[in-house]
Amino acid sequence: METKNRVVKIIITVVMIVIGILCIYPFIFMISSSFKVSGDVLMKPFEIIPENPTVKNFIGLFTDNEYYDFTRWYANTIVMTAVALAIKLFLITYTAYGFSKINFKGRDKIFLVLLAALMIPSDIMILPRYIIFKNLKMLNTMWAIVIPSCVDVYFVFLLRQAFISIPESISEAAKIDGCNHFVIYARIITPLAKPSIATMMLFSFVWIWNDYMSPYLYISDMSKQMLSVGIKLVASGQVQDYGAQMAAATLVLFPIIIMFLFSQKYFVEGSTSSGVKG
Repeated sequence: METKNRVVKIIITVVMIVIGILCIYPFIFMISSSFKVSGDVLMKPFEIIPENPTVKNFIGLFTDNEYYDFTRWYANTIVMTAVALAIKLFLITYTAYGFSKINFKGRDKIFLVLLAALMIPSDIMILPRYIIFKNLKMLNTMWAIVIPSCVDVYFVFLLRQAFISIPESISEAAKIDGCNHFVIYARIITPLAKPSIATMMLFSFVWIWNDYMSPYLYISDMSKQMLSVGIKLVASGQVQDYGAQMAAATLVLFPIIIMFLFSQKYFVEGSTSSGVKG
Protein backbone atom coordinates (compact mmCIF):
# COMPACT_ATOMS: atom_id res chain seq x y z
CA MET A 1 0.00 0.00 0.00
CA GLU A 2 2.85 2.38 0.85
CA THR A 3 4.53 1.66 -2.49
CA LYS A 4 1.25 2.23 -4.34
CA ASN A 5 0.75 5.60 -2.62
CA ARG A 6 4.30 6.61 -3.50
CA VAL A 7 3.77 5.73 -7.17
CA VAL A 8 0.52 7.74 -7.22
CA LYS A 9 2.28 10.74 -5.69
CA ILE A 10 5.08 10.52 -8.27
CA ILE A 11 2.58 10.34 -11.15
CA ILE A 12 0.61 13.31 -9.80
CA THR A 13 3.83 15.30 -9.34
CA VAL A 14 4.98 14.60 -12.90
CA VAL A 15 1.57 15.52 -14.32
CA MET A 16 1.53 18.80 -12.34
CA ILE A 17 5.06 19.64 -13.50
CA VAL A 18 4.06 19.08 -17.14
CA ILE A 19 0.94 21.22 -16.72
CA GLY A 20 3.00 23.93 -15.02
CA ILE A 21 5.53 23.96 -17.87
CA LEU A 22 2.74 24.20 -20.46
CA CYS A 23 1.19 27.12 -18.58
CA ILE A 24 4.41 29.06 -18.11
CA TYR A 25 5.94 28.38 -21.53
CA PRO A 26 4.15 31.27 -23.32
CA PHE A 27 5.59 33.63 -20.70
CA ILE A 28 9.10 32.19 -21.13
CA PHE A 29 8.68 32.29 -24.92
CA MET A 30 7.73 35.97 -24.75
CA ILE A 31 10.77 36.95 -22.69
CA SER A 32 13.12 34.79 -24.75
CA SER A 33 11.77 36.16 -28.04
CA SER A 34 12.23 39.74 -26.86
CA PHE A 35 16.00 39.15 -27.01
CA LYS A 36 15.95 37.55 -30.47
CA VAL A 37 16.09 39.16 -33.87
CA SER A 38 12.68 39.21 -35.50
CA GLY A 39 13.45 36.41 -37.93
CA ASP A 40 14.42 33.94 -35.21
CA VAL A 41 11.19 34.31 -33.21
CA LEU A 42 9.20 31.97 -35.46
CA MET A 43 12.16 30.10 -36.94
CA LYS A 44 13.43 28.96 -33.51
CA PRO A 45 10.39 29.03 -31.18
CA PHE A 46 11.77 26.39 -28.80
CA GLU A 47 15.15 28.05 -28.38
CA ILE A 48 14.76 29.35 -24.81
CA ILE A 49 18.24 30.89 -24.61
CA PRO A 50 18.87 32.91 -27.80
CA GLU A 51 21.97 31.97 -29.72
CA ASN A 52 22.74 35.63 -30.42
CA PRO A 53 20.86 37.66 -27.79
CA THR A 54 20.26 41.31 -28.53
CA VAL A 55 18.70 44.29 -26.76
CA LYS A 56 18.00 46.15 -30.00
CA ASN A 57 14.30 45.35 -29.70
CA PHE A 58 14.09 47.26 -26.42
CA ILE A 59 16.24 50.14 -27.64
CA GLY A 60 14.20 50.41 -30.82
CA LEU A 61 10.98 50.89 -28.86
CA PHE A 62 12.29 54.00 -27.12
CA THR A 63 13.98 55.59 -30.13
CA ASP A 64 12.23 57.94 -32.51
CA ASN A 65 9.80 56.14 -34.78
CA GLU A 66 7.54 57.60 -37.43
CA TYR A 67 4.81 55.06 -36.75
CA TYR A 68 4.54 55.00 -32.97
CA ASP A 69 5.82 56.73 -29.82
CA PHE A 70 6.29 53.97 -27.26
CA THR A 71 8.03 56.27 -24.75
CA ARG A 72 5.09 58.67 -24.60
CA TRP A 73 2.57 55.82 -24.37
CA TYR A 74 4.51 54.29 -21.49
CA ALA A 75 4.68 57.63 -19.66
CA ASN A 76 0.96 58.28 -20.27
CA THR A 77 0.06 54.87 -18.85
CA ILE A 78 2.24 55.33 -15.77
CA VAL A 79 0.73 58.74 -14.99
CA MET A 80 -2.84 57.58 -15.65
CA THR A 81 -2.44 54.44 -13.52
CA ALA A 82 -0.78 56.30 -10.64
CA VAL A 83 -3.48 58.98 -10.56
CA ALA A 84 -6.29 56.41 -10.78
CA LEU A 85 -4.83 54.27 -7.99
CA ALA A 86 -4.26 57.25 -5.69
CA ILE A 87 -7.84 58.49 -6.10
CA LYS A 88 -9.29 54.99 -5.87
CA LEU A 89 -7.34 54.16 -2.72
CA PHE A 90 -8.86 57.07 -0.83
CA LEU A 91 -12.32 56.95 -2.39
CA ILE A 92 -12.93 53.22 -1.93
CA THR A 93 -11.39 52.88 1.53
CA TYR A 94 -13.20 55.93 2.92
CA THR A 95 -16.50 54.83 1.39
CA ALA A 96 -16.06 51.36 2.87
CA TYR A 97 -15.24 52.93 6.24
CA GLY A 98 -18.43 54.98 6.11
CA PHE A 99 -20.59 51.94 5.36
CA SER A 100 -18.93 49.85 8.08
CA LYS A 101 -18.10 52.15 10.98
CA ILE A 102 -20.47 55.13 10.73
CA ASN A 103 -24.12 54.66 11.65
CA PHE A 104 -26.37 56.95 9.61
CA LYS A 105 -29.96 56.72 8.51
CA GLY A 106 -30.54 54.50 5.49
CA ARG A 107 -26.97 53.17 5.45
CA ASP A 108 -27.86 49.57 4.69
CA LYS A 109 -30.48 50.52 2.08
CA ILE A 110 -28.04 52.76 0.23
CA PHE A 111 -25.46 49.98 0.31
CA LEU A 112 -27.97 47.52 -1.16
CA VAL A 113 -28.60 49.96 -4.01
CA LEU A 114 -24.85 50.08 -4.66
CA LEU A 115 -24.66 46.29 -4.66
CA ALA A 116 -27.51 46.19 -7.17
CA ALA A 117 -25.28 48.16 -9.55
CA LEU A 118 -23.03 45.09 -9.76
CA MET A 119 -25.76 43.35 -11.75
CA ILE A 120 -25.53 45.93 -14.56
CA PRO A 121 -23.26 44.65 -17.37
CA SER A 122 -20.35 47.01 -17.93
CA ASP A 123 -20.86 46.98 -21.71
CA ILE A 124 -24.24 48.66 -21.29
CA MET A 125 -22.54 51.69 -19.74
CA ILE A 126 -20.20 52.35 -22.68
CA LEU A 127 -22.58 54.59 -24.65
CA PRO A 128 -23.91 56.59 -21.65
CA ARG A 129 -20.36 57.22 -20.45
CA TYR A 130 -19.27 58.33 -23.90
CA ILE A 131 -22.14 60.82 -24.12
CA ILE A 132 -21.46 62.12 -20.60
CA PHE A 133 -17.74 62.56 -21.23
CA LYS A 134 -18.49 64.27 -24.53
CA ASN A 135 -20.84 66.77 -22.87
CA LEU A 136 -18.30 67.39 -20.12
CA LYS A 137 -15.57 67.85 -22.77
CA MET A 138 -13.51 65.08 -21.17
CA LEU A 139 -13.02 62.98 -24.28
CA ASN A 140 -9.43 62.59 -25.39
CA THR A 141 -8.18 63.08 -21.81
CA MET A 142 -6.99 60.57 -19.25
CA TRP A 143 -9.86 61.55 -16.93
CA ALA A 144 -12.25 59.61 -19.15
CA ILE A 145 -10.29 56.52 -18.09
CA VAL A 146 -9.49 57.50 -14.51
CA ILE A 147 -12.98 58.41 -13.28
CA PRO A 148 -14.77 55.14 -14.19
CA SER A 149 -11.90 53.07 -12.79
CA CYS A 150 -12.13 54.84 -9.42
CA VAL A 151 -15.78 53.87 -8.88
CA ASP A 152 -15.73 50.17 -8.00
CA VAL A 153 -18.60 48.81 -5.92
CA TYR A 154 -17.03 45.37 -5.72
CA PHE A 155 -14.03 46.64 -3.77
CA VAL A 156 -16.27 48.80 -1.58
CA PHE A 157 -18.03 45.57 -0.60
CA LEU A 158 -14.71 43.74 -0.12
CA LEU A 159 -13.20 46.41 2.15
CA ARG A 160 -16.47 46.95 4.02
CA GLN A 161 -16.40 43.29 5.04
CA ALA A 162 -12.75 43.63 6.07
CA PHE A 163 -13.49 46.73 8.16
CA ILE A 164 -16.50 45.08 9.81
CA SER A 165 -14.26 42.21 10.94
CA ILE A 166 -12.19 44.70 12.96
CA PRO A 167 -13.68 44.81 16.50
CA GLU A 168 -15.78 47.88 17.22
CA SER A 169 -14.13 48.15 20.63
CA ILE A 170 -10.98 49.49 18.95
CA SER A 171 -12.89 52.35 17.32
CA GLU A 172 -14.77 53.07 20.56
CA ALA A 173 -11.51 53.29 22.50
CA ALA A 174 -10.13 55.74 19.94
CA LYS A 175 -13.27 57.89 20.19
CA ILE A 176 -12.87 58.02 23.98
CA ASP A 177 -9.31 59.27 23.45
CA GLY A 178 -10.69 62.11 21.31
CA CYS A 179 -10.07 60.77 17.81
CA ASN A 180 -12.49 61.77 15.05
CA HIS A 181 -13.59 59.49 12.23
CA PHE A 182 -10.83 60.53 9.85
CA VAL A 183 -8.10 59.81 12.43
CA ILE A 184 -9.66 56.42 13.22
CA TYR A 185 -9.86 55.65 9.50
CA ALA A 186 -6.28 56.73 8.71
CA ARG A 187 -4.40 55.52 11.78
CA ILE A 188 -6.34 52.52 13.05
CA ILE A 189 -8.73 50.89 10.58
CA THR A 190 -6.68 51.23 7.40
CA PRO A 191 -3.42 49.80 8.85
CA LEU A 192 -5.31 46.81 10.27
CA ALA A 193 -6.83 46.09 6.85
CA LYS A 194 -3.57 46.19 4.86
CA PRO A 195 -3.98 42.70 3.31
CA SER A 196 -7.41 43.56 1.88
CA ILE A 197 -6.23 46.97 0.68
CA ALA A 198 -3.16 45.40 -0.94
CA THR A 199 -5.45 42.96 -2.74
CA MET A 200 -7.57 45.82 -4.03
CA MET A 201 -4.54 47.80 -5.18
CA LEU A 202 -2.96 44.82 -6.97
CA PHE A 203 -6.08 43.82 -8.90
CA SER A 204 -6.91 47.46 -9.63
CA PHE A 205 -3.40 48.05 -10.94
CA VAL A 206 -3.64 45.05 -13.27
CA TRP A 207 -7.10 46.06 -14.55
CA ILE A 208 -6.24 49.73 -15.07
CA TRP A 209 -2.79 49.06 -16.55
CA ASN A 210 -4.14 46.48 -19.02
CA ASP A 211 -7.38 48.29 -19.87
CA TYR A 212 -7.85 48.34 -23.62
CA MET A 213 -11.48 49.31 -24.17
CA SER A 214 -11.46 52.69 -22.40
CA PRO A 215 -8.38 54.17 -24.14
CA TYR A 216 -9.60 52.79 -27.46
CA LEU A 217 -13.03 54.44 -27.10
CA TYR A 218 -12.26 57.71 -25.34
CA ILE A 219 -8.83 58.74 -26.65
CA SER A 220 -8.26 59.59 -30.30
CA ASP A 221 -5.03 61.61 -30.10
CA MET A 222 -2.10 59.21 -30.55
CA SER A 223 0.15 61.39 -28.39
CA LYS A 224 -2.26 60.79 -25.47
CA GLN A 225 -2.80 57.09 -26.10
CA MET A 226 -2.03 54.27 -23.63
CA LEU A 227 0.15 51.19 -23.90
CA SER A 228 -2.63 48.65 -24.39
CA VAL A 229 -3.86 50.36 -27.55
CA GLY A 230 -0.34 51.31 -28.60
CA ILE A 231 0.87 47.70 -28.62
CA LYS A 232 -2.12 46.73 -30.74
CA LEU A 233 -1.13 49.42 -33.24
CA VAL A 234 2.45 48.15 -33.29
CA ALA A 235 1.25 44.59 -33.88
CA SER A 236 -1.11 45.60 -36.69
CA GLY A 237 1.50 47.41 -38.76
CA GLN A 238 2.31 46.49 -42.34
CA VAL A 239 5.69 45.08 -41.30
CA GLN A 240 5.50 42.51 -38.50
CA ASP A 241 8.46 42.92 -36.14
CA TYR A 242 7.85 40.04 -33.73
CA GLY A 243 10.95 40.80 -31.69
CA ALA A 244 9.78 44.35 -31.01
CA GLN A 245 6.27 43.10 -30.19
CA MET A 246 7.62 40.62 -27.65
CA ALA A 247 9.87 43.29 -26.14
CA ALA A 248 6.90 45.64 -25.80
CA ALA A 249 4.80 42.92 -24.17
CA THR A 250 7.63 42.16 -21.74
CA LEU A 251 7.94 45.80 -20.74
CA VAL A 252 4.18 46.02 -20.20
CA LEU A 253 4.18 42.92 -18.02
CA PHE A 254 7.24 43.93 -15.97
CA PRO A 255 5.45 46.48 -13.68
CA ILE A 256 2.72 43.93 -12.94
CA ILE A 257 5.31 41.39 -11.77
CA ILE A 258 7.00 44.01 -9.58
CA MET A 259 3.63 45.02 -8.10
CA PHE A 260 2.81 41.40 -7.31
CA LEU A 261 6.19 40.77 -5.65
CA PHE A 262 5.78 43.79 -3.37
CA SER A 263 2.21 42.90 -2.38
CA GLN A 264 2.69 39.14 -2.06
CA LYS A 265 3.57 39.32 1.64
CA TYR A 266 0.21 40.92 2.39
CA PHE A 267 -1.60 37.94 0.86
CA VAL A 268 0.34 35.64 3.19
CA GLU A 269 -0.34 37.95 6.12
CA GLY A 270 -4.05 38.00 5.33
CA SER A 271 -4.30 34.20 5.32
CA THR A 272 -2.25 33.61 8.49
CA SER A 273 -3.38 36.39 10.81
CA SER A 274 -6.56 38.08 11.91
CA GLY A 275 -7.44 41.76 11.91
CA VAL A 276 -6.44 42.20 15.56
CA LYS A 277 -2.78 42.17 16.41
CA GLY A 278 -0.78 42.59 19.56
